[in-house]
Amino acid sequence: MTFNKVEMIGHLVADPTSKTAKTGHTWTRFCLATNWAPKSSSRGKDSQKADFHECVALGSLGEVADKYLKKGDRVFIDGRLQSRQWTGKDGNRNRSYEIVVANLIMLGGGQKRQPKEAVNDEVVVEEVDTDRDGEG
Repeated sequence: MTFNKVEMIGHLVADPTSKTAKTGHTWTRFCLATNWAPKSSSRGKDSQKADFHECVALGSLGEVADKYLKKGDRVFIDGRLQSRQWTGKDGNRNRSYEIVVANLIMLGGGQKRQPKEAVNDEVVVEEVDTDRDGEG
């Protein structure tokens, strides 16, 4: 048995970008930043580091991401890790990793966003207010 699942909460590094292939299939790419705090033995205190994760959302989920998400937004995603290999013009073999998003939940509680245009009825958009300092 094998298992390939990724779950993370992060902030968008830039606005998502969408593309449509000649076949009509659409996808949206975005990059999530996550922070972690390793213990620094030389300084004796914590310092934060960031990791950056390339993500791709396919079809109607990608359309929703493109319409609703913007740089700085905090989101939860889950999906699977995928690797891609190619040979560059210089002849070197390259490999990259990306998360193929299966579910996306917008976190925050800031301003409610309106889509640029109507959203496909088959996709459920959920925004979760994680602001614990507000009314309870």
